[in-house]
Amino acid sequence: MCLAVPGRVESIRGDEPLQRTGKVNFDGVVRDVNLAFLPDVKPGDYVIVHVGMALSKVDPAEAQQIIEDIRLINQMSQEDQ
Repeated sequence: MCLAVPGRVESIRGDEPLQRTGKVNFDGVVRDVNLAFLPDVKPGDYVIVHVGMALSKVDPAEAQQIIEDIRLINQMSQEDQ
């Protein structure tokens, strides 16, 4: 099973299209992400990320809903322990 999660682009580094990276915030966890597939992405955009690659832009409202769903799943799994 593959999992792709939304994150908010905080900053972007690099001008070379294939080496362009960004700091992406996943609900408080910030990671470096390759942005080669999304040349038009800018800080403030939400992207869907899988194994360190931003695959697509996502609507901010949809991204927030997915983040809330992940929080709920996490909370439910912690209650089961």
